[in-house]
Amino acid sequence: MDILRVVFVCHGNICRSPTAEFVFKKILLDRGLEKRVEVTSRAMTRDEIGNHIYPPARRVLSAHSVPFDPDKRATLFTFDDYRKNDLVLAMDSENLDDLNYATSSDPDGKVKTLTAAAGMNGEIEDPWYTGNFEKVFSLIEKACLTLADSLFKR
Repeated sequence: MDILRVVFVCHGNICRSPTAEFVFKKILLDRGLEKRVEVTSRAMTRDEIGNHIYPPARRVLSAHSVPFDPDKRATLFTFDDYRKNDLVLAMDSENLDDLNYATSSDPDGKVKTLTAAAGMNGEIEDPWYTGNFEKVFSLIEKACLTLADSLFKR
């Protein structure tokens, strides 16, 4: 059995993409699929590299009983991440544009927004700017549940 590799990508890898990483990992664990998928998250910019998950994002994960690695630090997306992952999921159109540039226009067709991959409209707004961490969590959770359903035909 091949392992599916998924990387979630946002601006700084301190709010949305780590939230998606740990929400998706919990969904997979709850469904007994954790050994079938490798999940990571990355940043498109160097702004936050080395920083931990932003405290309000940590609080929302904890409030929803989503386990996360407290030592998780922001890591920059590289072309090697593109090569080794099967799905590269951006949080919004800005990240999508950056990913298309970084991957030379996505020659393998792996890059899309999380919402598009889940068959949803819209984007995942950046709560670092809006403060809407609960809303963003809910959107990410819904998209990740739908994505898991479509990947594993529930």
